[in-house]
Amino acid sequence: MLNDTTIHDQSVIEKESGNSFRVAAIQMASGPSVSANLEEAMRLIEDAAAQNAKLVVLPEYFCILGMRDTDKLDVMERPGDGQIQSFLSETARRLGIWLVGGSVPLESPDPGKIYNSCLVYADDGQQVARYDKIHLFGLKLRGEQYAEEKTIYAGDKVVTFDSPFGRIGLSICYDLRFPELYRMMENIDIILAPSAFTAITGKAHWEFLVRARAIENLAYIIAPAQGGYHVNGRETNGDSMIVDPWGGIMGRLPRGAGVVVATLDPVYQASLRASLPALEHRSLHNY
Repeated sequence: MLNDTTIHDQSVIEKESGNSFRVAAIQMASGPSVSANLEEAMRLIEDAAAQNAKLVVLPEYFCILGMRDTDKLDVMERPGDGQIQSFLSETARRLGIWLVGGSVPLESPDPGKIYNSCLVYADDGQQVARYDKIHLFGLKLRGEQYAEEKTIYAGDKVVTFDSPFGRIGLSICYDLRFPELYRMMENIDIILAPSAFTAITGKAHWEFLVRARAIENLAYIIAPAQGGYHVNGRETNGDSMIVDPWGGIMGRLPRGAGVVVATLDPVYQASLRASLPALEHRSLHNY
């Protein structure tokens, strides 16, 4: 049985493991210009790649946070075609990394709404996974109001996929408040949670939600976020972080644009799951 000292001293295990790898969470304060946002994203992605990150994850709305909620409808793309998707594919291939577009506005069955879609590209530039955000954010608090259902068409499929880094589960922002989503992801090693939490809700709940999802799934979580003041007057929480399966914060960035890089180690994760086999102890049939 591992004691607390062994569990938290991941660096010891990393030195012994030959299959650890570097990942990055990118934090932005995106604005209404897609081209300007992609230019900034490129700078940060290249920074992450220079630090030897092999899996790089952009935040929700990395490509646009418009002056109005409807602005994203003007730049929505058809699946497989468009400036934003080309940027992601070409950048992944050029840098030889796996690249995740936290959310991209894609066409939906309703012409007045988009799918808010997390897109994953392999290091050869091929798209290997797509997740359409299921849970749509709504808030009326302290003068702030959000109603994503007015402009976003909800997805209806839980998405996981196999990668060189292990089995990955996809989610976006508000999904973090719904642990049942992650319970439906069988045997995931890494959870991605690109986000744009508001300053109000983020200050209250962001860290707790991210760490809880890591702990209960014994999974690594990469949680890149929007962080700062935006041209449209919105303030987002930031605090992008990478969290280990024990709930420990491996790296974080409180505010502003930047990159959080950490080393993930499957050997360390396996040792935790062997010592605390909570995932094997689930008895959902009793509920």
